[in-house]
Amino acid sequence: MSPSESLNAPASVAKSTPAALYPQHLEILQQRTAEALQRGGFDHLVVPSGTSHYQVFDDRDYPYAVNPQFKHWAPLTRNPGSWLVATPGQRPKIIYLQPFDYWHVVPEAPSGYWAEHFDIVVIRKPEEALQHLPANGTRCAIVGEPQSALDDFVPNNPPAVVNYLEYQRAYKTPYEIAMMREASRIGVRAHRAAERAFRAGASEFGIHLVYCQAALQDANDLPYNNIVALNEHGAVLHYTDRNRLPPRETRSFLIDAGASHHGYASDITRTYAFDRNGEFQALIYAVDNAQQKMCAQVRAGFDYKQLHLDAHLSLARILQEFRLINVSPEVAVETGVSSAFFPHGIGHGIGLQVHDVAGFAESDRGGTIPKPAGHPYLRLTRKLEAGMAVTIEPGIYFIDMLLEELKDKGLGPSVNWDRVSAFKPFGGIRIEDDVVCTDSEPLNLTREQFSAA
Repeated sequence: MSPSESLNAPASVAKSTPAALYPQHLEILQQRTAEALQRGGFDHLVVPSGTSHYQVFDDRDYPYAVNPQFKHWAPLTRNPGSWLVATPGQRPKIIYLQPFDYWHVVPEAPSGYWAEHFDIVVIRKPEEALQHLPANGTRCAIVGEPQSALDDFVPNNPPAVVNYLEYQRAYKTPYEIAMMREASRIGVRAHRAAERAFRAGASEFGIHLVYCQAALQDANDLPYNNIVALNEHGAVLHYTDRNRLPPRETRSFLIDAGASHHGYASDITRTYAFDRNGEFQALIYAVDNAQQKMCAQVRAGFDYKQLHLDAHLSLARILQEFRLINVSPEVAVETGVSSAFFPHGIGHGIGLQVHDVAGFAESDRGGTIPKPAGHPYLRLTRKLEAGMAVTIEPGIYFIDMLLEELKDKGLGPSVNWDRVSAFKPFGGIRIEDDVVCTDSEPLNLTREQFSAA
């Protein structure tokens, strides 16, 4: 199945149930596995779900994170010690660890729309998996982390297999789009609640708790650590400190927070001004309008690197419009002035992971597509194709360190420092949507849910 065939009719995804979409998803995974194994010279794909790890010099576990290659096959995200075995021409097998344990909650018996498509073996101890894994471990591509090793079944992560599987993960099946749509619905619901808490004067920590409550997900369920930033904290790109008390004066709110659904992620950012009629709100509107035009560029055949470079020029025009720079947009981009205000990439792939894999892959056999010169933080350099899901997240920030570097480079006259000083107390602006490239119009999962909320 070609990448474009995986998502011919995105509108129909909304009308289909996971049970209806899942068989096609599984068929595509089996096709990809057969090709990957042929390239690597293996007979079986073996994927451990992962294990819980103790923290060093402590008896506490790190939060368990399922192997993405495992949850790609089934919506199992809390099942350490389990295994998947996929062999071309055979039904896939899940070795499902359901231990005898009165210290912790034991996973429920496997059930749901996915279960009928697998041969499922329930085991009570991790080592019992050896009875059900292939007889010859040397004929297996074992894809996972080193801690998942069990006797002779040590993850080998053969590059030919991993490169192919990770490259193909960029092309989402209709089932995956349905999972991401639900993750977006949950995320948008929580974003709405967070905005209400901001308007009511809550602290960063209080807003975070409101978000988790609305999403019905705690920190370990969320796909990444929430960024909840009031005022100047919005200038810290990955701000996660969350003050427990509200500021004396609330001016602005930047929230970058997602949600999870059956192993798939949403990644959503919004920025709000407390004064809905002030100049910072006008700047938010300008960035939001530009961001929607960038989302419209998510089309098959368009180079994502160019989308990033176009974003710099678009944001530089906004900087000029708001008299934040004293040079033309073209000069601001050429000299790196725009990068001081917009220092990160325009986005990344998204799906089973927030920063999905193979963003730089030259082909399904490996290789790297380089980043544009002067843009080290771009996370995706591939050409867009139907089925790909990406984030679009332009921003304008007022970061002291980067602005001071402009002065050190002799570019100080390019900036209107009085105007920058007026905006610095607001921190910054970022707007982020999750967008699927289709054979026709882009499918903006985030805007779709905000319109429905």
